[in-house]
Amino acid sequence: MKIIWSDFAIYNLKAIFEYYAVNANKKVAHKLRKQILQSTDRLIKNPESGQIETYLVKFQKNHRYILSGNYKIIYRIENDTIIINDVFDVRQNPDKINVD
Repeated sequence: MKIIWSDFAIYNLKAIFEYYAVNANKKVAHKLRKQILQSTDRLIKNPESGQIETYLVKFQKNHRYILSGNYKIIYRIENDTIIINDVFDVRQNPDKINVD
């Protein structure tokens, strides 16, 4: 198994980093980014460990998610690849979930 990040997920991860770098400090931002990335690494050994993302069932791509702190890491599995589609702050309205 390998992990590929979509451009949308990378953009959101960078936005989270930048937010914490400005509103907290860079040490906190780095720690949070590292925590999110380590969470995704665990998917390599157990790709189906995440729950089905019910807000994305309509796309019929079997999106799943795992949690890392206040963030949902939304992904799907295609063949031997885990595609990270989004990093979503769970404190937002779930209707905003998008997998662009």
